[in-house]
Amino acid sequence: MESLREVLHSSVREGELYEKIDEHRIRCFACGHCCPIAEGQLGVCKVRYNQGGKLYVPWGYVGGVQCDPIEKKPFFHAYPGALTYSFGMLGCDLHCAYCQNWVTSQALRDEEAVSAPLRATPEALVRGALRAGAKVLVSTYNEPLITSEWAVEIFRQAKAEGLQTAFVSNGNGTPQVLEYLRPWVDLYKVDLKSFDDRHYRQLGGRLQPILDTIRALFGMGIWLEMVTLLIPGFNDSREELQRLTEFVAGVSPMIPWHVTAFHQDYKMTTPEDTSAEDLLQAVEIGREAGLRYVYAGNLPGWVRDGEDTRCHGCGETVVRRFQYRVQEYRLTRDGKCPKCGVEIPGRWDAECVQRASRPQRAPGSFTIL
Repeated sequence: MESLREVLHSSVREGELYEKIDEHRIRCFACGHCCPIAEGQLGVCKVRYNQGGKLYVPWGYVGGVQCDPIEKKPFFHAYPGALTYSFGMLGCDLHCAYCQNWVTSQALRDEEAVSAPLRATPEALVRGALRAGAKVLVSTYNEPLITSEWAVEIFRQAKAEGLQTAFVSNGNGTPQVLEYLRPWVDLYKVDLKSFDDRHYRQLGGRLQPILDTIRALFGMGIWLEMVTLLIPGFNDSREELQRLTEFVAGVSPMIPWHVTAFHQDYKMTTPEDTSAEDLLQAVEIGREAGLRYVYAGNLPGWVRDGEDTRCHGCGETVVRRFQYRVQEYRLTRDGKCPKCGVEIPGRWDAECVQRASRPQRAPGSFTIL
């Protein structure tokens, strides 16, 4: 019986994000590790590899497909109430002990992470999104940067059919991969896990490439939202949150920042889950740093108005939410506050709110590889 690695290595294509170092070594530019890869070896992600002096990358499969409300990604300033058609592959360039998608992201590192790859084509994924009534096609569940070539092929066809596209990512990018993605990605969520390089090294990465990616995405005009999972004892000190939010505000005070509650998962069975009080304190730190749109997530009903969008001009509530459901939408058709007329930053479409904002199983037939 073939191993998962053998199965995946039969579902590949030559990549585009690399250069030759010499006759036998290449350098990959899909993520911030910029791996130099010798003949017959894998990159840190364990899904991109050197064979015959060429880089081979994942192609032709998905690790899962699901139809979700866009608020689950989370995007709060992009098409509220819209459905997203979400797909992922397998593998990751980090190894977070608390990963909530570990069955796909850690499939090549952890024998207990089992997620059967399903054969797929870009055409089938786009058809599935259109049948589901989705507005946005999203690469998520594993780290999408390490499967960028596959995502671009899908997104090229998705955009031709009028769909929007998005990455839900750890943000560990490079200038090369961001330029490669630039024409094809409309929305980008970055998971800013900490503001301490030592913490990032515990997760298998570095802080600086994530900060560089955030600045670059904003400069490119790709719609950007950011998330920090608040983990007690790891990244929740006032000093670290102040530095983190001051950085984000320095890029732009209009970038939405979602601070979300940790719950024990995967290999992290301590510490205790994040409390609502801790979330609300982090929200205040973000607002004190100058961020105009700060949200508290994962504890619906316990965070007061922390899920709602309020106008930065007059404080009027323009979108009211509970968990992933839009309960009230009051923006004008051109995305302005109905009370003071200030333009609310984001990508808006009132028609999306009229769609059912609840998780749906994605239709479509996919066979196991």
